[in-house]
Amino acid sequence: MTRARLVSYSRGGKSGYGLLRETGIVDLSIRHPEWPTLREVIEAGALKRLVDEAQGLPADFAEAEITYEIPIPAPEKIICVGVNFPDRNEEYKDGQAAPPNPSLFVRFPRSFTGHGQPLIRPPESKQLDYEGEIAIVIGKGGRRIPEAYALSHIAALTLCNEGTIRDWVRHAKFNVTQGKNFDSSASMGPWLTPYEDEAQLADVSLETRVNGEIRQRDRTSRMIFSFRKIINYISAFTTLVPGDVIVCGTPTGAGARFDPPIWLKPGDVVEVEAEGVGVLRNSVVNEEV
Repeated sequence: MTRARLVSYSRGGKSGYGLLRETGIVDLSIRHPEWPTLREVIEAGALKRLVDEAQGLPADFAEAEITYEIPIPAPEKIICVGVNFPDRNEEYKDGQAAPPNPSLFVRFPRSFTGHGQPLIRPPESKQLDYEGEIAIVIGKGGRRIPEAYALSHIAALTLCNEGTIRDWVRHAKFNVTQGKNFDSSASMGPWLTPYEDEAQLADVSLETRVNGEIRQRDRTSRMIFSFRKIINYISAFTTLVPGDVIVCGTPTGAGARFDPPIWLKPGDVVEVEAEGVGVLRNSVVNEEV
């Protein structure tokens, strides 16, 4: 079954959003000026309404005419979970069991680019790495959300290549912020898949490929911290609001873990795929300075 695919895009110098169908894009933003982006659609609780509305409408233009943007262009928060698969914890070789609570850090929207757009390797470092992940988008906000009800706060799913400049995450004694926030070093998309039921997250295959070679593969059923736990834990210290994005962790197999490490280089193509969500694809280029 093909689930609904809601895309954010630019076309002709203007931003918009719509439903991707086999025949092209149904432009929903022009029909709903009251909601400038998908963030406002989610805040209004109108994702399902828009999907239903688009079913009876013809495509307004071809997919080839758009440039994909990140699905939520200006979320209040992008919070990322580190070390959330068993083998990732073992990669650290510190002899320690997985911690009782998730490791977290934040990213800025500008550090992400859309599906089909190049990841930018900056001149400051050649250590650009990939991390394929599933991301959840909050639909119903809240504080101290109980685990039992946590999944009802999800509006949609998307994918993330949580690109990292490895040597910059070790520049100081206690930080990862710099290496996680170089402009356009990561990607998100291609679209939002509306969340409907727990089966969409319970045991999903997640895979990352570089130039067609499988580098990462695991299943969400093996996550150390479940989606329920992640939402519960984060909402204990900050109020989640509609449109917030939570990036939920990557399997083992990032380039830094090879001996010697294998960094992304210009011309490489990275694909992140999850069952029922889609494939996020990006090439790699050097930054022009």
